[in-house]
Amino acid sequence: MPVKSLICPMEKPRSILASGRGVRYGSDMPDSTTSQTHKPDVAPDFSALLPDTVINAVEGVLGARCTNLCRPLNSYINRVYEVGLADGGYVIAKFYRPGRWSRAALQDELDFLQELEEAEVPVVAPLADHSGTRLHSLAGTWFALFPKKGGRPLEEPDAGAWSQLGRLIARMHTVGASRTPRDRIQLHPRQSMLGHLRYILDSGTVSAQYRDTYETAGLELIDLIAPLFEDVATLRLHADCHRGNILHRPGEGYHLLDFDDMAVGPAVQDLWLILPDRLSRARTELALLLEGYETFLAFPRATLRLIEPLRAMRFIHYTAWCARQKADGGFARLAPNWGAPPFWRQALADLETQRQEILDALEN
Repeated sequence: MPVKSLICPMEKPRSILASGRGVRYGSDMPDSTTSQTHKPDVAPDFSALLPDTVINAVEGVLGARCTNLCRPLNSYINRVYEVGLADGGYVIAKFYRPGRWSRAALQDELDFLQELEEAEVPVVAPLADHSGTRLHSLAGTWFALFPKKGGRPLEEPDAGAWSQLGRLIARMHTVGASRTPRDRIQLHPRQSMLGHLRYILDSGTVSAQYRDTYETAGLELIDLIAPLFEDVATLRLHADCHRGNILHRPGEGYHLLDFDDMAVGPAVQDLWLILPDRLSRARTELALLLEGYETFLAFPRATLRLIEPLRAMRFIHYTAWCARQKADGGFARLAPNWGAPPFWRQALADLETQRQEILDALEN
């Protein structure tokens, strides 16, 4: 499958195994403060990630020579590069946005992937260095390396594919339920949603004329849906399991990608995002998905009522995500009108529409 990317050629050929000269490389960088911060971000500083520096880091971890190929891949939050290996093949170097996650939270992601791979759940697990370490630091930035795996994104599944996806997600959840992470977001209205709402309000991006109204709408939604989450069983989740994060590899089936937003929450979170429509118009697909899921795990069907509340939470989550990117010049160029008064007017209308969807779903 072709990768959308740009080639970053080296200025001159490399003739020796790099040692990371001129940069700090290792796995002992001090921890960040928390995985969940409400303080507005400053623009991330990735200025140290020059092609030569990235290649040095890859060689330092793998103990193997690279070619001069260092190709940046599309990523808003992090910086991701495809790096060529001298003996053939490629690796993906993922540099995490500074300050977004704590060291413990990043280790949670990599540990989960490793556990899934050991359980033969098809994921793309991180590569380890000679000591078994999978999380590394370079010039103040955490990073991990992954094997490159091509394939096709999930398109419109047929009946057999829906069942297969259900089995895949259940196998992931079997591993996810085996233990709790150290420092991952809890998908609960009074935790993750409230945190995202506070971040939006503190970010300075909300138009003054809509700030109070937006705060009120968000808090009222939290009060409406929070009781629905009480006493609901939770586990480690992918948490961003939409079709773009599911890869089909011929002869191997489906693989789960990008656990960057891994969280703790109800199992239904990893099901509703891949449905083609709202639940009332996607019951056939859901039935097939659950048929496959329950080959491995019983699904708590009472939690289907959380789908529309989780959709509301995702509205707030996405707005907070955009607010975090506002300071990034690249995002500002791609979405120059984000945060203007018309945006917040529409955001408020969307929250009200979703509030009514929740009330209607609860009545049915």
